Amino acid sequence: MLDNISPIDGRYSNDTQELKIFFSEEALIKYRIKIEIEYIIELCNLVHIRELKPLSSRKKSELRDIYEKFSIKNAKQVKKIESKTNHDVKAVEYFIQEKFNNSGNKKLIPWIHFALTSEDVNNLAYSLMWQDSLIHVYLPIIKKVLSKVKSLAKTNRNIAFLALTHGQAASPTTVGKEFAVYYNRLNRQLNIVKAHNPLGKLSGATGTWSAHLTAYPSVDWIKFSQRFIKSLKLEPNLITTQIESHDSLIESYQTISRINSILIDMCQDLWQYISRGVFAQKRLDNEVGSSTMPHKINPINFENAEGNFSMSNALFSEFSRKLPVSRMQRDLSDSTVLRNQGVALAHSLIALKNILKGLNRLSVNKDKVTEELNAHWEILAEPIQTILRKNGESDAYEKLKDLTRGENISKETISNFIKDLKIPKTDKESLLALSPETYIGLSSKIVELI
Repeated sequence: MLDNISPIDGRYSNDTQELKIFFSEEALIKYRIKIEIEYIIELCNLVHIRELKPLSSRKKSELRDIYEKFSIKNAKQVKKIESKTNHDVKAVEYFIQEKFNNSGNKKLIPWIHFALTSEDVNNLAYSLMWQDSLIHVYLPIIKKVLSKVKSLAKTNRNIAFLALTHGQAASPTTVGKEFAVYYNRLNRQLNIVKAHNPLGKLSGATGTWSAHLTAYPSVDWIKFSQRFIKSLKLEPNLITTQIESHDSLIESYQTISRINSILIDMCQDLWQYISRGVFAQKRLDNEVGSSTMPHKINPINFENAEGNFSMSNALFSEFSRKLPVSRMQRDLSDSTVLRNQGVALAHSLIALKNILKGLNRLSVNKDKVTEELNAHWEILAEPIQTILRKNGESDAYEKLKDLTRGENISKETISNFIKDLKIPKTDKESLLALSPETYIGLSSKIVELI
């Protein structure tokens, strides 16, 4: 691992290894073989192709074993073929030919890659790789993050702390309510991820099914393609050039990118809360916070997550710029870009794992939040001037502005000001009962909405 160029396969290899079965070169070859094999099986079901007969369950299982039991040894065979063909998809075709030759399936060889262009195989493979990686790797980890955020919201729903707007003391909130905000934002985006289904195409060299139709004009190739693509759990895109336009993949990338951005926001807030002392971090006995300052417990997990989310978003942004653009009916510049979708997701995965570690180390420093609130009695200027407005005071805001703006206000100052107000007794008692710690509005109930 020490000689890898990329930190994904080096320093962070333990955090990203579960993505290898979806995004490695071996995985890409395996997905391509899956498309080719499933395509042949589906062709055999077409009654109009008299040269083919529906395959038995045993024969289907035998063909599917080619990709289901695909190994690194097989991948090396394909790469050896590619070194001669200089064409990766054609190498897959020749590999399957060898397998058919050696297994008594010679009659099926002419139907490998029948009437297809490489992009018919590639677009389906890349979409399946992406979809499977989200289902089996990304969704489980992001759900763990959401569960932890929700737990922190519920546990800390009543713990008041000072809010800062524009970096200045503002009306208090609760720790739980602020976590609830992030949960709500993340959950909305997660639902979009789960509902999204990538598009796929299977329509030949320029998206016209010309070769298909020439060979078998009586086959409804549009319905065939719809059925085949849906069998892969993808949505058919029937109107394309040679390539599937990648728009639907980009929609998914952009949703992940929005999740990344929300979590960057949360990381930066938590970093500042730790800096303020609102949160303490659990000490790990063997951990070193600084090479020279022994006392430090740095918020390294949130810093790591922020950096990796930024890397992920940079790649997703480039994908969104590049992939929808292709010269005329096709150019190959998208191919090398698509190979990096796993790199972008790997950076997100590293970040999510660090966020979980960071969240699990947090505890609220109740003494600190209470001390901070009691140092800012001026924040009660808001409810006081609101009650004055309620009672017809036209210059209520100005009165409180004169009293509090830029001043260090004590509890006594606020209390004396309230006692001198000419307002109904119930309103006065209500204001006198307030403190920075109790002025949290519906914060606790808001948490119940998640």
